Amino acid sequence: LRSHLPKSPTNIKCEITVRRIQLFEDSYRQIMQLSPTLLRAKLWIEFENETGLDYGGVAREWFYLLSHDIFSPYYGLFEYSATDNYTLQINPHSETCNPEHLSYFHFIGRVIGIAIYHGKLLDAFFIRPFYKMMLGKPITLNDMESVDNEYFNSLIYIKDNNPEDLDLHFAVDEDVFGKMNSVELRDGGAEEKVTDANKDEYIDLIIKWRFVSRVEEQMKALMKGVHELIPPNLLSIFDPNELELLVCGLQKIDVKDWKDNTLYKGGYSPSHPVIQNFWKCLLAFNNEMRARLLQFVTGTSRVPMNGF
Repeated sequence: LRSHLPKSPTNIKCEITVRRIQLFEDSYRQIMQLSPTLLRAKLWIEFENETGLDYGGVAREWFYLLSHDIFSPYYGLFEYSATDNYTLQINPHSETCNPEHLSYFHFIGRVIGIAIYHGKLLDAFFIRPFYKMMLGKPITLNDMESVDNEYFNSLIYIKDNNPEDLDLHFAVDEDVFGKMNSVELRDGGAEEKVTDANKDEYIDLIIKWRFVSRVEEQMKALMKGVHELIPPNLLSIFDPNELELLVCGLQKIDVKDWKDNTLYKGGYSPSHPVIQNFWKCLLAFNNEMRARLLQFVTGTSRVPMNGF
């Protein structure tokens, strides 16, 4: 990838100076003022009133701290994907929280692009469909499982059974800041019943509504920022798993922490031979293999910020 990226200027630096207490806004203001060409120059990050040379460590800290700010649900640009899931997704109601939200998503896209270009990592924890949307790949029913297992099981039930007795229509109820709104999945959907004949179309429209159509403008602004640093043809060589590792990297996985926070069901217990063999295998894995297993099970290769 790096050998095919647009070359960075060698005679200038991309200097960014931020205050720790205003890191988000300072970073936003400066990055949006700089040209993509200058953002490809050697990064030189400084924290105001702090001495020290940036040989990489300051830049890594800046990316780490900035990740925590821009992806925090507190700012209303991103939200947790489900009540029991701490992976992040774009907030479909971000405009209500911030009228300038599209400019901020453009900024976030630039930050992601800068990180990829300069080989830095973001401390983020996105749902898998987010990476699929970045790559323009279709999102399927299976992608729902790691995001919202309860919703996934409901859709599987509809898929495997005749849904006519459920009295469903081509509309969904959406909680918008405590107020329930009915949203039609297509024109006239509130009057159109879900039947055995059209249930697959209903499921497809639910998936599109859940992950794509509600955040289309935000994703377009974000990808504009990414593509200013990383051309689309270079980004497209990755699959969603590889893109996640490129953006977020591998996090050290603590097997003891994983083990201490595991709940057992279906007659299994810590003393069961299968469980004991599982932990023995996991201990023998290197960190990359553990990350791939975690990615297979949970949909992401990273451990939550505060551990399992």
